[in-house]
Amino acid sequence: MLIRLFEENPNPRHLEQINECLKDGGVIIYPTDTLYGFACSIQNPKAIERIARLKQIDLIQNTFSIIFNDLSLLSDYAKPIDNAHFKLMKRCLPGAFTFILEANNNIPKQLMRKKKQVGIRIPDHLIARQLVENLGNPLLSSSLPVPNTDTEYATDPELIYELFGNQVDIVIDAGFGQTSPSTIVDLTDVEPVILREGLGDISLIY
Repeated sequence: MLIRLFEENPNPRHLEQINECLKDGGVIIYPTDTLYGFACSIQNPKAIERIARLKQIDLIQNTFSIIFNDLSLLSDYAKPIDNAHFKLMKRCLPGAFTFILEANNNIPKQLMRKKKQVGIRIPDHLIARQLVENLGNPLLSSSLPVPNTDTEYATDPELIYELFGNQVDIVIDAGFGQTSPSTIVDLTDVEPVILREGLGDISLIY
């Protein structure tokens, strides 16, 4: 199913339809401030496994992002961070950043790698944050498996639907997405380390 939503004024009925899908263990493709991605409720193990099958990846060997609508739930999924790192995240979020933190035991065991780390995202996109707020818990998110040469299939929701519409429950059309991913910042040590430079402005980090 393809659902058109406008970021400035998303249809409440459509938002509720997507919310019910996520609560029932559905997998969706949704917009962020960077790329479109797969998403499901972090509390649904079967949906998480379904995303892994769609991407043909091993859950333990790959990093997924957790999508929040704000920082209030941070301590529910990550170990405590120092004040400097919290201020850094607050300065950059919402925004095109993924912050790597030490995970706590609330992260689903099927996602736990040896390092027990988690990527935290709060996209600067109203629809993405509204989905989390309506659901009442974070989304698990992962990028779409499209070749680097086919950027249209990562940015154009109609082409995304053409490619994945029969593999997921809902594709959200919120207009064209970006062509670059988020900036990844590792906060598991004293000093922040940029692991990947993307759309997030690295001048905010140092």
